[in-house]
Amino acid sequence: MKINMKEWLAELLAAPEKKAMPVLSFPAIQLMDITVRDLISDAGAQAKGMKMIADRVDSLASVSLMDLSVEAECFGSEIRYADDEVPTVIGSVVADEEGAEALQIPAIGTGRTQIYIDAIKMAVKEITDRPVFAGIIGPFSLAGRLMDVTEAMVYCYEEPDMVHTILEKASRFLIDYANAYKAAGAHGVVMAEPLAGMLSPALSEEFSCDYVKKIVDAVQDDDFLVIYHNCGNYTIQMIDQILSTGSAAYHFGNAIDMAEMMTHIPEGTIAMGNVDPAGEIRNGTPESVRKATLKVMNDCCKYPNFVISTGCDIPPMSKWENIDALFAAVEEYYGK
Repeated sequence: MKINMKEWLAELLAAPEKKAMPVLSFPAIQLMDITVRDLISDAGAQAKGMKMIADRVDSLASVSLMDLSVEAECFGSEIRYADDEVPTVIGSVVADEEGAEALQIPAIGTGRTQIYIDAIKMAVKEITDRPVFAGIIGPFSLAGRLMDVTEAMVYCYEEPDMVHTILEKASRFLIDYANAYKAAGAHGVVMAEPLAGMLSPALSEEFSCDYVKKIVDAVQDDDFLVIYHNCGNYTIQMIDQILSTGSAAYHFGNAIDMAEMMTHIPEGTIAMGNVDPAGEIRNGTPESVRKATLKVMNDCCKYPNFVISTGCDIPPMSKWENIDALFAAVEEYYGK
């Protein structure tokens, strides 16, 4: 289904009541009685899971898997898989400038990327009452996984040329990947750039936001939006740099005070957040989720450009009664 996403965004801004848009995909495994391994390796399962979630919850949009291992795997990273947890990257594939220069940009379709693209192609045919967003990693978060996450910030100081070399290649790959999602019918991407949250504002601009902007400029148009996600601790301090990316909307984690963040967001720009997905949705109770959701909404819904969401993706084994409680709280807030 083709949607003019620029108009969709304008209508969202003007709407007095805004539906929730949590990052909700992996808990589909419970509805389907399959494992995370099954989900990440089967396009049909991913599309079916997205459809089942769309049928169950009245969300603003359908969001595919926030799997931050897919792109790194294409570049040669080793991945740790589990039945009930999201895949994670192990070790590094680049340790010096020579290795960065030799790093090959993989073709789209290698690794699991074709599975994820095919899943979106299937999902947009089944989910026709709301936009469908694919998920991609951000450039610095990808580069960090290729270098080793724990060493990434050190390399920014000690080996900046190496970092920039990797970032250039990562960005070219991510542009191609986002465009493949666009060709598959996605209405946009949620770009997860959490590793940038460990950088100072100056480093964030140089090693993350400038590259995010390149990607946004290359792929975003009236029919395809980029929603920037960063769940780091210092997003408020680096908000000027984040806004400079030109993303269509911004999504923030529960490490920050969302009400304070909203004071920094321009009136015409959508910002989303930030109910704790692990502490509340995964480990809380329906009542604690209700209270947490209503608190964020009471603090932030006075801003017409705010959309209630989770602070990051909801863990696979989160109880569905807790997920349902978030949506029930949104209805309660609006008096439905």
